[in-house]
Amino acid sequence: MAADVRGTRPQWDLPSLWTHLQGVVDLELWTIPYYLTAMYSIKDPSEEAYQLIQSVVYQEMLHAQLASNVANAFGYTPTFTAPAYVCRIPHVCFALDTPNPTEVFTPQSAELGPLDEERINAMCLIEYPEWDTERTPDLRPNREEYGSIGEFYAAVRAGMAELREHVRGGVNQVDQFRFYYQDLSQATITLDGYEGYRQATTLVDVITDQGEGQTQGDVDVPVESRNTADGLEESWPHFRKFMSIREGGALPETYDGVAEPDAGSPGERAQRRLIGDFAAFLETLDTLFRGAASPSFGPLMAKLGGDVLTCWQNGAIPRFS
Repeated sequence: MAADVRGTRPQWDLPSLWTHLQGVVDLELWTIPYYLTAMYSIKDPSEEAYQLIQSVVYQEMLHAQLASNVANAFGYTPTFTAPAYVCRIPHVCFALDTPNPTEVFTPQSAELGPLDEERINAMCLIEYPEWDTERTPDLRPNREEYGSIGEFYAAVRAGMAELREHVRGGVNQVDQFRFYYQDLSQATITLDGYEGYRQATTLVDVITDQGEGQTQGDVDVPVESRNTADGLEESWPHFRKFMSIREGGALPETYDGVAEPDAGSPGERAQRRLIGDFAAFLETLDTLFRGAASPSFGPLMAKLGGDVLTCWQNGAIPRFS
């Protein structure tokens, strides 16, 4: 007689963990152009909303680095491709949760645009800390079945725990942001096996402590995970920063733009320049996380901000691909 396997949990293997880790990298990368576009749409950079979004962008770059370090430690080199900004935020389906937070944060849009009601609602959804999925974070072959970023990270943690013997330290580890996080004890994975797994969970803790996938409510960011150089309200998790913008009264004045400016216009030229520079930036990330030096990382990251602003100043919604 065949064994009754009803209720058996799906088992993690390395390919399933690699798929999920790539999804985490994709999601962290997705937020950076989205937040940059909203931030640079604000005409006055002295506005608190501008500075709060900027502080989150800085941390999203750290998150992409930490997630990539975890992936490399588990034997998977992540890839970096230009995100798509249509219909929905990738890899999660917020409406799976009860109560459904999309009923509160509405209207929302996953398309690039200025800081408006749709964008700030989407930003709050991404960082929403109080998910109640009523489901255990088991492996789901379809990464779109997770109801929140919090559940997605919880599932990744489960896979990491089951496969912890596969961790190898020192594999293509990157630490570009040490100056900005001087209280952070661990930004790379240097050890093998169980000890390396503990380091990997520390990296995930930093991501979730700052707000990404935080599930314990809107609590302060631990001191060791705070920006020590150039942030704003660094004890606030991302959700609190975005909610302060949402509930702070009228949103700041923003630039107007069109998605498809006339061919040859200043706006269309600005979009093409941004697309080219972003492609070069993604190539730089590929180089870094394959273990090679890439001195162009800093200059390219800085140039992207100027490119985004130039698009807005020329009446074009920024495009990254």
